[in-house]
Amino acid sequence: MGAADGPKPDPEATGAPEVPVNATSKVPGGDAPLLAVESVSKFFGSVIALSEVSTSARAGEVTCVLGDNGAGKSTFIKMLAGVHQPDRGGIWLDGTRVAFASPREALDAGIATVYQDLAVVPLMSVWRNFFLGAEPRRRFGPVRLFDVAAARRITREQLGAMGIDVRDTDQPVGTLSGGERQAVAIARAVYFGARVLILDEPTSALGVKQAGVVLRYIAAARDRGLAVVFITHNPHHAYPIGDRFLLLNRGRSMGDFGKDEIDQAELTRLMAGGAELDELAHELARADPAEPPGSAAEASRLLAEEADELRRE
Repeated sequence: MGAADGPKPDPEATGAPEVPVNATSKVPGGDAPLLAVESVSKFFGSVIALSEVSTSARAGEVTCVLGDNGAGKSTFIKMLAGVHQPDRGGIWLDGTRVAFASPREALDAGIATVYQDLAVVPLMSVWRNFFLGAEPRRRFGPVRLFDVAAARRITREQLGAMGIDVRDTDQPVGTLSGGERQAVAIARAVYFGARVLILDEPTSALGVKQAGVVLRYIAAARDRGLAVVFITHNPHHAYPIGDRFLLLNRGRSMGDFGKDEIDQAELTRLMAGGAELDELAHELARADPAEPPGSAAEASRLLAEEADELRRE
């Protein structure tokens, strides 16, 4: 039996109502965040990808989702983006419960996702990538033509509005730095009406300087009133710009904190696994500081400990 054929947990176990795709229902109460995620779970057969995860994102704020590899970050953003549907719990947009059947439905609702691979064509110009799949048209009699002049002009204007300095929008996007390519993708999402901007580890493959460039563009998107969901495994990138922090570990939430509820040191400790680090430090500590690493005395001690361990087994 394949993983997809495995038994699905019963949604009634948590009392979470089933919501058919495209169905909507109002969430009670005022002052609702632009995007709210309540107790969502996702199962692939018997594998628990996410379990009872909740957070929210408000307009003009940045919600950071942190976790190591395998924490469930990818599954989480794919549910927001309409790639997967939650098996339990729900997602609310503008106070209305939603269930997206496809990424197109999520995009039409104003949720734009910028993935790590960026989906750009390196050999095409900046302006061609900016309008890829959504080219502006002008009429020439009965024929509708690609309005190249408008595409160039709008690209320059939108990049400038985000503070992005691209020397020439005719240059291939592959000649831009990693940070500049991320910035073009962010500006594109803003121009095409995103209200919720999901960024999938935009700083993971960048150096310190380029990561700083991307963080400034995230701040620019936030300041334009978007609700930004910033996926990262780096608390040093998340804390300076974040307003809310969701920590994931093996599909489970380790906490959902406002910035006034946690400092950077505690965020880093939780992200790194404080108890695991303490245990590792204990294992790595030398029993006798006088023993230099690699010495015969240290080797003898390690062999003796291994022999004792084998005898106990």
